[in-house]
Amino acid sequence: MDESSFEWDEVKNLENRWKHGISFHEAQHAFLDTKRVIALDPGHSQKEQRYFCFGADRHRNGILTVRFTYRQGRIRIFGAGYWRKGKKIYEQTNSI
Repeated sequence: MDESSFEWDEVKNLENRWKHGISFHEAQHAFLDTKRVIALDPGHSQKEQRYFCFGADRHRNGILTVRFTYRQGRIRIFGAGYWRKGKKIYEQTNSI
């Protein structure tokens, strides 16, 4: 994984770790899953397209949901966690 392809706000990262127990550094692993699901997130921004990545986290044996956008060729992460809805979408898409 090329970490230079990702970016985030460090304050937001610390808030996410406290609130959801996952750092944005760890959240990058969802993008490595070859069965990951990328979906549009139409409800969160008027300025830019935002997306969800639903992908397996091999280290914690769960399905991560990562909220992100693309900026200047990089993936900018806004939020991440182990959310039931993300797991359900991942499992339905991959027939699990």
